[in-house]
Amino acid sequence: MKRFMKLTVLYTLIVSLFAAFVIPVSADEAINEKLGVPIVVYGGNLTDEQKAQTEDLLEVTNPDMVDIFTVTGEDLAKYIGGNPNSRMFSSAKITIEEEGVGLNVSIITPDNITEVTSEMYANALLTAGVENATVVVASPVKVTGHSALTGIYKAYDVGGVELDKERMELANEELNVATDLVKDAGLTSEQVSDLITQIKQAIAEQNPASIEDIERIVQEQLSKLEIKLSDEDRQLLINLFEKMRNLDINFDQVKNQLNDIASKVQGKIEDILADEGFWDNVGSFFKKLFEAIGQFFSGLFG
Repeated sequence: MKRFMKLTVLYTLIVSLFAAFVIPVSADEAINEKLGVPIVVYGGNLTDEQKAQTEDLLEVTNPDMVDIFTVTGEDLAKYIGGNPNSRMFSSAKITIEEEGVGLNVSIITPDNITEVTSEMYANALLTAGVENATVVVASPVKVTGHSALTGIYKAYDVGGVELDKERMELANEELNVATDLVKDAGLTSEQVSDLITQIKQAIAEQNPASIEDIERIVQEQLSKLEIKLSDEDRQLLINLFEKMRNLDINFDQVKNQLNDIASKVQGKIEDILADEGFWDNVGSFFKKLFEAIGQFFSGLFG
């Protein structure tokens, strides 16, 4: 009987220790009366099972705490002039943030978003005029990821924020150019995101007045990053950024947001790498735990 009691105490101790280590403490949710609740937009072609899976991925634990909508091929045609018969699976949760917070984009199913990276989304959304928001993208099936932009645009539309249609279409073109460069020019997604960001920052600093200035800036950044493109691919970039120049986008504002995103991501990476003792501490914790368990059993059965 004493041995059974000891085993029961040991089991309770282990479960409590693991729970304390891995389960965060959560506070009661509160509705943000100033900025509104998060908006969740589900892909219109999701099955009930896929939708339930996506709900878990986006951490929608209480449907009353979010506004829920569905994005369809008709929305694709409305916002970016796409194919109204397109099948939509990518979904997103958008939380509007306070001024100055910046734009934070994360993909929680990166294996299923096969072409578009979080940096590509961030760049395109800034082009479209989206700022100060936390955006989470997910898909339960493999998709390229292009249609997620439409869901984000719809979230802003239903939330009463009007985005310029020309800028939305240009943002979609930017996404297409970025993914095409990865597929056709042999660049990595990181190289493409870095290139587009660098060009935008240069435009913000130099305020080009003509297409010739755009051509010069594009070539300067290609040379700086030691990237070689075909004349055709280079022209894609020139045409894209010339359209941005003609739309009179506030590149200073875009630059600030991009810098903010880059610094936050880099800061998180540096924090993890700098804390060399973190995993050592974790290992030490479990080593001591299992040593204690071993000693317990030695005393129990010895």
